Amino acid sequence: MPSFGKSLIILGLIIAAIGAIFTLAGKIPWLGRLPGDIYVKKENFTFYFPLATSIIISLLLSLILWFFRK
Repeated sequence: MPSFGKSLIILGLIIAAIGAIFTLAGKIPWLGRLPGDIYVKKENFTFYFPLATSIIISLLLSLILWFFRK
């Protein structure tokens, strides 16, 4: 049962970190505007896919989770 408690604490920290990122996302000017983010704007159509931003966030989360496993 102690591993279940540890898992809940880690999950809570991850949720808190995601909440902080969403709260501060508007104050970080480069987030969502990196080279590699795909942005297509036409007359009646706009397509945005934050590819580079997604990769960076994925790498950061993977690194954080890797530290928690150690």
